[in-house]
Amino acid sequence: MESLNMTNVDEFHLLGITDIQQIQLFFFFIFLLFYIFILIGNTSIVYVVIMDSKLHTPMYFFLGNLSFLDIFYSTVTVPKMLAGLVVEDKVISFQGCITQLYFYHFLGSTEALLLTSMSYDRYVAICNPLHYYVLMGKAVCIQLALGCWLIGFLYSLTQTILISLLPFCNDNKVTHFHCDIKPLLKLACKDTHLHEKLVSIIFALVAVSTFFLILISYIFIGSHLSNIKSTQNRLKAFSTCTSHLTVVCLYIGTAMCTYLGPTTQNSLEKDRLGAILVTVITPALNPLIYTLRNKEVKRALRNGYFNGVSC
Repeated sequence: MESLNMTNVDEFHLLGITDIQQIQLFFFFIFLLFYIFILIGNTSIVYVVIMDSKLHTPMYFFLGNLSFLDIFYSTVTVPKMLAGLVVEDKVISFQGCITQLYFYHFLGSTEALLLTSMSYDRYVAICNPLHYYVLMGKAVCIQLALGCWLIGFLYSLTQTILISLLPFCNDNKVTHFHCDIKPLLKLACKDTHLHEKLVSIIFALVAVSTFFLILISYIFIGSHLSNIKSTQNRLKAFSTCTSHLTVVCLYIGTAMCTYLGPTTQNSLEKDRLGAILVTVITPALNPLIYTLRNKEVKRALRNGYFNGVSC
């Protein structure tokens, strides 16, 4: 309640993706199609992972979690973005802005951590296949997933508290299509250098640690694959990792470029493009990336929608 008394601003105006009215309707239909595909594609994966008993394995458990996160991660920002493309007054309340900021970073950081758990799953599956179902038992998978959600919750809570304690006096125009840390820091009517450093340090602890854990997993995987004499077997083993690597590069790479850089006007413009990539493009591509290269998921989808899923 103290943070609310410190501010004269009770609402923010989101500047959206573009102020060129001639292309706003075009963007609306494009991103609406992407959002529909996100909902259909990721819901389909969650459905078949739950309903098809052959997909009740650690790999698909994490894939189902990833799709579940993608649905809500996009929903935090995309509906508001779509409304902003057809409504002239893009207003969000102060409380709504802080809430959106919290869930955006909660779900986003949880997804990054989940991708880290998925890299460990691939490491165990390739480097220690004989003990895979022992090391990646049901209890272990649930603990890893819950750990991701808990760390994501604490990370986002810390970042949100730091921003909500800032005073906002006059300027309330957010250079973004949703509420995010860097645009809000730019609007605060006090020196925010300390806040920027704290935000960067907290983000770096999560992002850099997840990046290096994923990197270490793939170093071990690469070392193991180099000892496999058969090129065909080597490629077959690595093919199970390519989907995951693609998503990691798109998602974590974009996030690190966004939040580890300085807060400038040019960086804010680039951050909008980065946000579109991680909240619209990547969640829409994830179902394609994982299903196009995965025979089991394609089989389950065909059975689930055309022949009825057998549990």
